Amino acid sequence: MRLSSEDSAQWSHRPEILDVAAMKWQRRGMAESGVNATAAALLGLLHDGPMTGGQLMAAAEKRLGAYWSMTRSQVYRELPGLDRLTPPHEFPGEPAVMVTFDCGSLGRLGDLEPSAKSAGELIVIDHHISNDHYGSINVVDPNAAASGSLVYRLVRTLGLPLNRDAAVCLYAALVCDTGRFQYDTTTPAVFSMARELVQHDVPVSRLSRTLFEEHRFAYLKLLGDALGRAHLVPDRRFVWTAVTQDDLAKHQVTIEEVEGLIDILRRTAEAEVTCVIKEEADGTVRVSLRSLGDVDVRSIAETEGGGGHRFAAGFTSDDGVDEVVARIERKLPVAR
Repeated sequence: MRLSSEDSAQWSHRPEILDVAAMKWQRRGMAESGVNATAAALLGLLHDGPMTGGQLMAAAEKRLGAYWSMTRSQVYRELPGLDRLTPPHEFPGEPAVMVTFDCGSLGRLGDLEPSAKSAGELIVIDHHISNDHYGSINVVDPNAAASGSLVYRLVRTLGLPLNRDAAVCLYAALVCDTGRFQYDTTTPAVFSMARELVQHDVPVSRLSRTLFEEHRFAYLKLLGDALGRAHLVPDRRFVWTAVTQDDLAKHQVTIEEVEGLIDILRRTAEAEVTCVIKEEADGTVRVSLRSLGDVDVRSIAETEGGGGHRFAAGFTSDDGVDEVVARIERKLPVAR
């Protein structure tokens, strides 16, 4: 089932439309001639009766086959359900239903882009304002603090009970996307959601350590090298560093392990914008940008083919580190 152009347009302007649309999809059911077989199967699945999140996923996997995948990262190693993930190379080439989370464009799906293009129904759940609305159903709300908060609202609207495993994962999504409840997106509704989730025995202290604080000693050695060669550009209030393939090989660290490096570098008091550039195995670079708010880094990323939020954005490039940094500097305002 596809949203009408009117429905799609409303997602970006009215957060409450999520609740209305979810009920609308349920009410339509088979009575609406525009519902195709895939949508009908999904709606039927949702009406099997009360289920926990795990039971719902198991039922969907049984009927639809493998339908979800995720890049593994050490920081997420203790989240429940990782044993159920499908490696990208085993993901179906033409899934009946595919759901993407927190992904703003087809290009950012990497190896899963062909599957998304061939999916019978592609459901996009995201909160990035730069989202391309590339799905057949787009649940995109730029006002949401996290994509996980949209999932939470859908769970509540559809009447699905939360279990501990689902609560742990949703809490992780919320705490990561709000910067541990530090960003301006941290609203009373965010705290209300967190309050309900932790009532399901979420291990808050342990999660905080594994998600943000605990790293292998090898990573800390790489961190020292990266910080040692960081550059501060005072007249642009800009600080940046880069991690090369040689760095990763020298310290036997994966590129996923250095995700948190930018959160260390952004503590620089003299900087408004922080940048970490990571070299991929194929020579391309992955650029992460953070802002304290005065500069909209999303607009910078969009000029480079990327996207994100005002406070956090990113893009990839085929150019070298120095050239990428020079372009970013030119787009930053001169400090007053």
